[in-house]
Amino acid sequence: MGILFIKQNFQDWITQQWVIVSGKKINSKEYKWLLGPFGNTNGIGEKFIKQLEENENLEICKSELSKGLINSINQLKLPPTELNKLSKNVIDFYENTSSYEFELKTKWNPIFKFFGYLLKILFSNRIEQLNIPMNNSKNAKGMNSDIIQLIDKKTKKVKRTIWLRTFKETKQVVYSGVYETCTIPNGTTCIKAMFPLPNGNATVILQPSVGNNGELILKSAGRKIGDSGFYFLLKDKNGILWTNYIKSFKDNLTVSFNDGKIKANQKLTFYGLKVLNFEYEIKKTTYNTVYSSLLEPFLSRKG
Repeated sequence: MGILFIKQNFQDWITQQWVIVSGKKINSKEYKWLLGPFGNTNGIGEKFIKQLEENENLEICKSELSKGLINSINQLKLPPTELNKLSKNVIDFYENTSSYEFELKTKWNPIFKFFGYLLKILFSNRIEQLNIPMNNSKNAKGMNSDIIQLIDKKTKKVKRTIWLRTFKETKQVVYSGVYETCTIPNGTTCIKAMFPLPNGNATVILQPSVGNNGELILKSAGRKIGDSGFYFLLKDKNGILWTNYIKSFKDNLTVSFNDGKIKANQKLTFYGLKVLNFEYEIKKTTYNTVYSSLLEPFLSRKG
């Protein structure tokens, strides 16, 4: 049985104990494809970026060029027939994400909305992570979207790409996630999104395909550890790694270009029941030399 850190919030301790009791002990060599950065117990949000810099000896990339969630769509290793029909606008979004702005609409299943409020009260507001809007007010719809690249201090190569999203009006962190590609055990290349949590993370592995109209379809719909899907990961007090694969939780994201606009629709389900639907309207902006107010504290650091 794993041994957890005692000095942390009780609700964090409970959820971590659940990961151990219902999950599986793993080793770092066999599960390298799954592993990624973990959060600390003193909050996530913007603090996590500084912690990641220090832990991995990295620094913020100060280049003014547009930055993407991935450097090239070729990283997804899509079959040529699918790559050729994928919308060029969707490709540009993934390769130049920092040049786009978002409006978000959410639609909760009333059955699960209570659990959304509970998530905010117990975890999201405190740790600055997974702060899902509960309504479509003006404050909740407008989002800042910043791509922060952390580079190796010596080689200057990009080692980590963080997508930091905040509400425009309140500056409250919605998501702070690390994005990269990974190859799961069956040889399929997927997008991996890692959301740091205290002493661990929530990781979503999304398998890509291309629809008939050139849309990019990303699904986490596997059945077992090693498939695409939703994972909780944890490191206990003794440095032992644990994971819990939530096969009942599915994520289906479609990014398309229609009528001159990029749109994304994301549906989350639990045991086949719709939990939440996200609708994003994505618009390209003119990327210039003025950094967003959110990035200024990081870019102005000395040393």
